[in-house]
Amino acid sequence: MARTIAIVALPGVIALDYSIAANILGGQPGYRVIIAGEASASGGVRIVPTHDIAGVDEADTVVLPGFDDPHIPPPDEYLDVIARGFDRGATMVGICTGTFALAAAGITAGRQVTAHWQFTAQLQDLYPSTKVIENVLFVEDGNLLTAAGGGAGIDLCLHLIRSDFGVDAELTAGKSFVAAPARPGPQPQYVDTLTPPGSDLAETRYWAMENLSSLITVDSLARRSAMARRTFIRRFGEETGMPPMRWLTLQRILLARRLLETTDWSVDRIAAQSGMGTGANFRVLFRRETGLAPSEYRRLHKH
Repeated sequence: MARTIAIVALPGVIALDYSIAANILGGQPGYRVIIAGEASASGGVRIVPTHDIAGVDEADTVVLPGFDDPHIPPPDEYLDVIARGFDRGATMVGICTGTFALAAAGITAGRQVTAHWQFTAQLQDLYPSTKVIENVLFVEDGNLLTAAGGGAGIDLCLHLIRSDFGVDAELTAGKSFVAAPARPGPQPQYVDTLTPPGSDLAETRYWAMENLSSLITVDSLARRSAMARRTFIRRFGEETGMPPMRWLTLQRILLARRLLETTDWSVDRIAAQSGMGTGANFRVLFRRETGLAPSEYRRLHKH
C-alpha cells in the first residue's frame, strides 16, 4: 500500500523548496503525494493544491517547505494540522524555514532540528526550548526530520526514500534527477575553505569504494594520494566535511544495506564484503548507524 505524503502549501511557500519535495517524492512509485493548503504563487510559479489543509490528516508523512517571513507563524488551521500529525505519529519534515512552522506548532521543544544557516540563530531566538543544530545538512530526531534549504532538501528527500524503500530505490530516484546518493545528515551545509585545485582525492575515494572489503587505513589512503598524513586528513575534511574514517564507515554501511536488501548472504559474509570484520562487529556498527539490527533491516527492506 502506498504511503501518503502531504506537502503543505504554507502561505508564502518558497517555490524551490516546494518543487524539490513535489518532484522527488512525487516520482517515487511507493508514494501517493497530495498538496494541501491554499493556492498561491511564488517566484512566478503557481501552486494549486489538490486538497484543503484538512487533507494533511490522512498523511503518513507531512512535508513543510520553506516559506517567507518565518518570524510570522502560519495561520492557526495550519498549526493545528501540523500538531495533530505529530501527535498521531506521522513523519514530520521541515525544509529550510519550514522548520519554523514545526516550531510554531509546538512540536520541537526539547528536540533537535536544523534550518538554513541564515536562519538558525533566528530560529533559536524565537524558540529557545528547541535544540537548533547549526551547519548540518539535515537532522533526524525520531519522527521529526529537518533540513537546510536547496540541495539539503534533495538529500533529505532521498533519505526518506531510502528509509522507506531501501538503497536501490534511493539510487534509482537519485539517478532520475542526476543527483548523487543522499549525503549524510551531519555533513556541513558549507565549508569555509574551497576544495584545493588539482586535488586527486576524488580518485582516492573512488578506489576506496571499490575496495571496501580490504583493510584501509588513513595512512594507506594518504600514501595513495601522495600526501603526508596530516595534509591528507585536512584536505579530505575540506572536500567531504568529515574525517576519512567516518566517511569510510558510512560507505561500508551503505554497501551493507544494499547487500541486505538484494541478497540472501549471511551476516558474516556481508561483514567481510563490506570490510567490517566479524559478524559481531558488523552487528554493533550497523545498529549504531541505522538504529536497526541487520536482521530487522533485511525484514523491512528485502526486495
